Amino acid sequence: MAQIMAVVTMEKERVGGGAPIFVVDREEELQRLSFLLEKTLDANAHDLKNGTMILVKH
Repeated sequence: MAQIMAVVTMEKERVGGGAPIFVVDREEELQRLSFLLEKTLDANAHDLKNGTMILVKH
């Protein structure tokens, strides 16, 4: 079963839940942090195309 390990977003007011949430200011930070967490958590980064990426462990 897939599990959301983390959320990286530029829109903090649009996300919530039990996974760790990382708030960034710029698109470049969003990409950099998402891919760093992807490797660290051994997860897959998925771009939701709304300023938010989720890290999912499959």
